[in-house]
Amino acid sequence: MRLFSAIRDFLRKRSLRRYRSQEPTSLLPLSSIKTVTALLDSEDTSCDDCKILLQNFFRENGIRGEIFFLDLSKLGSGERLITSITGTILRKDIGWYGQLSKEKTAQLSQAGCDLFISLVNSGDFVVEFISAVCPARFKAGRVSLPSGSFDLVVSDPSGRSLSQAEAFTAMKTYFDRIK
Repeated sequence: MRLFSAIRDFLRKRSLRRYRSQEPTSLLPLSSIKTVTALLDSEDTSCDDCKILLQNFFRENGIRGEIFFLDLSKLGSGERLITSITGTILRKDIGWYGQLSKEKTAQLSQAGCDLFISLVNSGDFVVEFISAVCPARFKAGRVSLPSGSFDLVVSDPSGRSLSQAEAFTAMKTYFDRIK
């Protein structure tokens, strides 16, 4: 079992080195942000509310935004996907050690944006990989990752778990304050 973990960890580190964006990141004022890529957890109950909040934020600030959904649930034979297939990262798009398929990796790395927002409340390797691959100049998330991908981390208060919509509302106050 340790050998399996060692191999998996080796492959994860190698894929992060290989696919990590070379774009330098730092805090950016909202006035400098023209394009945003956001990552939402489609299994979160506030996903639809958060999507609407993000779209309103894009519209209010004259930002072109793209929203990706992370859906790792197993769909039954009668179930259907409720999000766009092109903007959704499914379980089948992820390899056995957590790396995205070449198609999804290319889609994220070509989404050149000024701001990347991860509202997924998880430190899983998939989230770390997506955050590393996205070539944004400013990255914000909810969980501090081992690779240190995020410039701004807005974590949940102790003893309380925020929904994605609540986390984005908290993040938005920081975006407004950065000058």
